[in-house]
Amino acid sequence: MKRSLLDILACPMCKHHPLELIVFEEKEEIVSGILICRECLRWYPIIDEFPCLLPDDLRDKEEDIAFLKKWKDKIPREILEKGKPFNLK
Repeated sequence: MKRSLLDILACPMCKHHPLELIVFEEKEEIVSGILICRECLRWYPIIDEFPCLLPDDLRDKEEDIAFLKKWKDKIPREILEKGKPFNLK
């Protein structure tokens, strides 16, 4: 994902802008990371340079939980415990 996308991305659920970015892996572009909406506590993974900004009903719970577990040391505790639509609690 290009950093310049942050200027136009908003939460698909509550429309809040800007989203908070946490980068896990970066090369020429952001390879892995997470976008966080501080308004509604929804989070969106960045996987293989692609920001997955899907609404709740289109998300895959098993994939999202696996993503949270893989990167739990880099994701804020608030998202791990209270993030929407899925968390580790």
